[in-house]
Amino acid sequence: MPTSLVEGDSLLAVDVGAATTRAVLFDVVEGGYRFVASGQAPSTAEAPFKDVSEGARNAIENLQAIIGRALLNGSRDLITPSQSNGSGVDAFVATLSAGPTMKAVIVGLLTDVSLESARRLTETIYARIVDTMSLNDHRKSEQQIDSLLRVRPDIVVITGGTDGGASRSIQKMLEPVGLASFLMPADRRPAVLFAGNQKMESEIKSLVGSLAPLLHFSPNVRPSLETEDLDPAARELARLFVNVRKKQIKGVDMLDIWSHGHILPTGYAVGRMMRFLSKVYSSTKGILSVDIGASASVISAGFRGKSTLGVYPQFGLGENLPGLLNYTTLEDILRWSPLDIPSDALRDYLYQKSLYPSAIPATKEDQALAQAVSRQALYLAMQTARRDFPRTASTLKSGLLPLFEPILAGGGALSDSNRPGDGLLLLLDALQPIGVTTVILDQNNLLPLLGTAAARNNLLPVQVLDSGAFLSVGTVVAPVVSTTYGAPILRAKLEYDNGTEARVDVKFGSLETLPLPSGTAGKLTFQPMRGVDVGFGPGHGGTLPVSGGALGVVFDGRGRPLNLPADGVRRRELIKKWRWTLGGE
Repeated sequence: MPTSLVEGDSLLAVDVGAATTRAVLFDVVEGGYRFVASGQAPSTAEAPFKDVSEGARNAIENLQAIIGRALLNGSRDLITPSQSNGSGVDAFVATLSAGPTMKAVIVGLLTDVSLESARRLTETIYARIVDTMSLNDHRKSEQQIDSLLRVRPDIVVITGGTDGGASRSIQKMLEPVGLASFLMPADRRPAVLFAGNQKMESEIKSLVGSLAPLLHFSPNVRPSLETEDLDPAARELARLFVNVRKKQIKGVDMLDIWSHGHILPTGYAVGRMMRFLSKVYSSTKGILSVDIGASASVISAGFRGKSTLGVYPQFGLGENLPGLLNYTTLEDILRWSPLDIPSDALRDYLYQKSLYPSAIPATKEDQALAQAVSRQALYLAMQTARRDFPRTASTLKSGLLPLFEPILAGGGALSDSNRPGDGLLLLLDALQPIGVTTVILDQNNLLPLLGTAAARNNLLPVQVLDSGAFLSVGTVVAPVVSTTYGAPILRAKLEYDNGTEARVDVKFGSLETLPLPSGTAGKLTFQPMRGVDVGFGPGHGGTLPVSGGALGVVFDGRGRPLNLPADGVRRRELIKKWRWTLGGE
């Protein structure tokens, strides 16, 4: 057993969500870091507790009962470092997504340059942009002040000016921010992040420094017109988010103390992990992570070392659910349901779920509604995230998703599913991946915790990822094709390691599977029909090595983009058939 690198350092990670708080223990097992166990409890950010530390302690106590090891003392304080009797842990980290969506105002010089950078930066935390200010803003100063007083932002993100460039224009734009802050009650003034021209730091301090309860500076997101670098500013904004939450929600300060400052927004922690993985995977394809929970849908993608991150509270499954109808219709949500459910029942569900986000579906109708809402929310989040994917990302056809390998998926909507097939079908419907990819389910929602743990122990995430803590759902083959229903589109042969073979003929509109258990591998040979593309070019076949998973190899022959039948009866029968193919009821 190694004695220098990994001996002894246990780590406890807590994720405070809007509906559930989870405590996860990582420790050394047989010479390497492993995910040991997790405990969970309802989150306590809302009434009657309004103290996230209570939910964290409850989750840790549930974890204690599972592992038979004391992590809290008699006063319910964390035992650290670990003791000779086996109690306690050596390190603690936390992620946070609980709390109301923050209202943000972004300020920048040019709409399509610094303001776009400000938008992408703000979308790395749980915030909703409620107003924008730029040189193209034709409102008078008093109108801008009135708007700021009306929306009462929690944070103001200021960008603009290349390093050593424009300063007078930024000063002019900041005057309404300073005056509006002056007119607000002291406890309602917004926190400010400045990520613009670095030579303006003293001017920013004089304009808003005495009025902002929190003023953070970061390197310029646009050091030049051609260059965008969001990472340093995103790190600073993540810290600003936590500091604002410490003022808004009781108990966050305690978690910050326990973690010695290693507490991050959950979505940002996912993006941090994806930045690392995008450098590890040296494929020509991208790597994709999706997380759909009560607070937000989080989409993070990596492309040859470059990454994108979008945190979308408007597409979360908690208190923001009624607002989903600002982006879609009841009919578009119900198209995913295998049951004939009236739109009024869906509307009632949205409001009830927003009040009780941790409620578990009690009937088949509730389950169908939950799955339909999750699909539409994730679909909308994916369409929103695509605008920030690089134009150079490899794809098979313009307008479709880039090629990804692998796709990692987590969040309450997926981890609460009893069957891997239900989760996979949700992902296939909402994301509509193309070509050949591996789908990995983060059933224990470890990815954000590994992202924040990396700052305390950079060896731990690597070893946990290699330990089998994630569930491989299987290999997905999704041909790009559009033809008539029932037309043959693909023939495939799977050769197993023991020399046996399995074959399948895929028809348009169908889902098919070939068994390939987890831990095994095989060779998959394709022969697409004319015009059908699985990654070798239209009509061209080939052979690829594939790895096993819970569902083996899944062929999605429904076409891209996915078009559901307009006839409700036929559409619902097809959905039931697809669910049955993947092991559903």
